[in-house]
Amino acid sequence: MRILLIFFLLISLNGYCQWKSYIIGVKGDTLNKVDKKDMKQGKWVNHIDAIREEPGYEEEGEYKNNRKEGGWRIYSLSGDLIGLENYRWGNKDGVCQYFNSSGELIREEGWRAMNPEKPYDTLEIEDVDHLDHYNTVIVKNDGVAIKHGVWKYYSPNTGMIIKTETYTLGKLETPKSTTVKDTTTTTAKSMVKPKEVQDYEKKNAGKKKIKVRDGSVGY
Repeated sequence: MRILLIFFLLISLNGYCQWKSYIIGVKGDTLNKVDKKDMKQGKWVNHIDAIREEPGYEEEGEYKNNRKEGGWRIYSLSGDLIGLENYRWGNKDGVCQYFNSSGELIREEGWRAMNPEKPYDTLEIEDVDHLDHYNTVIVKNDGVAIKHGVWKYYSPNTGMIIKTETYTLGKLETPKSTTVKDTTTTTAKSMVKPKEVQDYEKKNAGKKKIKVRDGSVGY
């Protein structure tokens, strides 16, 4: 029994020795691991204090070779969930959502992560004029996330969308002007005539010629 205990203890110590630093969480799991190359790995919890007018927060997620990867959750210092973010290569990627202290969704953002190891990146961008058609675009890679997709802003009172913005590779798209159709004919047909006009037309229906007094003084 003693030999087995020593054996498992050595395995545990060997596992911890591969990390330059780490902490043990309240559930006994190993967090905030830094490897021998000073790279953050695995599950992490970051605490950010309030600075000037910016509120503090805590975030939890995973690092891979010193870069954020996958889903991250953001909490206010009072423990309320205020954000859900997705990362790739250490940059925001996909849909990120943000909430107020009451839990209502207030903003939804679209991001596209760029691979920091490539000077240029080739992306397939959907053609807004032709659904299910894509254009190949080569962009200079600055190694950061760029705004891409629809950004939605919600009313915390009603939950309805109050504003939308569409970005394509960091560029805010200008909403297309809507062509106003000539509805004169339709309007004339659907216009409700005053009762007096309807009575007049009904009274004189079928007559070949209707005399109308127009204010002229000639004979």
